Amino acid sequence: MQKLSLLISILSRNRLAELLRLYEERQLVVSLISLGHGTVSSETARKLGLDSTEKAVCFSFVTWEKWKEVKKDLERRLRIDVPGTGVAFTVPLSSIGGRRELAFLTQEQDVKRGEEQSMQGTKRELLMIICNQGYSEMVMDAARSAGAAGGTVIHARGTGMQSAERFFGVSLASEKDIIYIVSTTDRKNVIMSEIMSKAGVETPAQSIAFSLPVTDTAGLRLLEEDPEEVTAAP
Repeated sequence: MQKLSLLISILSRNRLAELLRLYEERQLVVSLISLGHGTVSSETARKLGLDSTEKAVCFSFVTWEKWKEVKKDLERRLRIDVPGTGVAFTVPLSSIGGRRELAFLTQEQDVKRGEEQSMQGTKRELLMIICNQGYSEMVMDAARSAGAAGGTVIHARGTGMQSAERFFGVSLASEKDIIYIVSTTDRKNVIMSEIMSKAGVETPAQSIAFSLPVTDTAGLRLLEEDPEEVTAAP
């Protein structure tokens, strides 16, 4: 199985159409788009040649081989390696909740479901759940029933959703919520299973879930932690 990664691309909103055309040509069919705002100062922006701090954040799913192709195009065509143009980076995925979900997210890429990827020694996982807009509470209810403490929701728009019927037998709405939940690694599969069972594609939420390894945390006290592990500052 080729290792899978989440590809995160951040660039000015006025260049989003260029990015999506490039991804479509490279057969990155499914992406999620969220809007953001850069925090760079106006003086710094002027020096870097940035016209706007309005940003688009695009999430896609790539194998290592696909990333190498896309990276070349990002550098040659979008000049993303020029300071102030944008940034793209990959984060390794540790699991995707379901065989059909894997096929849907990685359409046209040479990948097969296999053993979960993991980073040795990671105690936490970041669960990312994509659901129809307005159904984040259904997802969180399912997650809480499996021991999740809480989550954070952002709004996004999905591309490539029209092909969902080929994989799931249903159509998916393009307006999405993305829920972030940090879990202990040993509880991750239980939480993902509950979400897929109670808020999965067959429900109105039509959720798809995947996870990424978390190497370290600060300011996080999960309910299942041993209180003895938390020590007071001297």
